[in-house]
This record gives sequence, structure tokens and C-alpha cells, in this order.
Amino acid sequence: MKADFWHERWEENQLGFHQEEVNGNLVKHWDALDAPKDSPAFVPLCGKSLDMAWLLERGHPVIGVELSPIACRDYFAGQSLEPTRTPHGALETWSAPGYTLHCGDFFALEPSDLEGVRGAFDRGSLVALPPEMRSRYAEHLGRILPGGAKVLLLTVIYDQNEMNGPPHSVPAEEVESLFGAAFRTEQLAVNGPGEPPPPFQARGMKSISEGIWLLERNPA
Repeated sequence: MKADFWHERWEENQLGFHQEEVNGNLVKHWDALDAPKDSPAFVPLCGKSLDMAWLLERGHPVIGVELSPIACRDYFAGQSLEPTRTPHGALETWSAPGYTLHCGDFFALEPSDLEGVRGAFDRGSLVALPPEMRSRYAEHLGRILPGGAKVLLLTVIYDQNEMNGPPHSVPAEEVESLFGAAFRTEQLAVNGPGEPPPPFQARGMKSISEGIWLLERNPA
């Protein structure tokens, strides 16, 4: 999966992955992370997700990373905020009260960028990546998150003979294989199997399940 693919999706407004409301699994399961109220929350591949506003309302300053400047622009516009944009190594940082969004490549993030983070929410990052990139993503996430930080991870599980991702199917055994070295893994719940959303049905999918995971970074 190349960066050009995602830039094109944003440029052409092909945003089937964007949700127009706060994710229900975030609302239901965030408290399982037990993140201190004033600690920063990290949202990888954040897009213009309204989940960030929900986290800020809960008292968590938000740190995000997003490849597309269109997504960063649209998020701040939707929140009626004027961000300050500053160069930050290979990234550009867009800042406004409560928000620090790093625009650019997730793999350019350094541990210093996530200082103080105690909780993170991955709704669509892991499942957006093809198999050959998922192990790199998991390894880098383990490198940049502070010891003891927890991640609420959502996955989808379906028969990939029915539909090609993204989102990609990531079964439980793969989650444990990807994250087991750097994180303690716990599956909190499985929703489904159930009827897929209409766009997925149109692509051939017949059934889908959601996995909800709690990952805890091993001590540094």
C-alpha cells in the first residue's frame, strides 16, 4: 500500500472509511485503558475522525498522525479551529488548543512525539495495511509508545476470498503474533458475525465480525 493510494482517496473524496459519528466501541471500551484524565491520547492514521473530539472532551489532549494534509485541514475546519503549522523533521505539525496532529508518514514518528501518552485508539490503522506492512506497523508502534501505555485496537474478521481489503481481515492469531513480543494482548470482545455494511456487501462480503483488543506496552 503506497502513500499515493491514500492521497488519491482524500483528493477524490473517496472516504468510505470515515465515520460521521463517534465510534461506539471507543465509547464502550475506552475506560478499560484506565488512562489518566489529563494524559495525551494517541490516534494513529487519524484522518478527520470525530473520535478525537470525544477524547478531548474526556480530558485527553490528542496527538494524531495523518498522511493527508486534506484530512488535517478538514478536521480543524470542522472543529472551527485555526491550526498553527510548523515543520517537524520529516513531518509537519498542525497544532491548536488540545490537538497536535503530525501530518506525514506514521513511520517518521519518534518516541519523543508520544511522550506522556497513556492510551491510544486504533480504529482503522492496522486493518488499512496489507500483510507486509502490518508487522512493520506493530513493531514501530511498540517502539514509539511509552512503557505501560495501552491501546484500544479494533479489527475486522471476514473471508478475504469474498472481498479484498482495505479494510483487511486480521484474525486473533495474527494480532497475537504481531503484538505479542512488545505488548500484553487481551481480546475484550468479539462483535458478530453479522451483516456487513452495504458498501462491503456490494464488494462481495457476506459476513463480518469485529474484534476489540486491549494491548498494553511492556515496561520500557
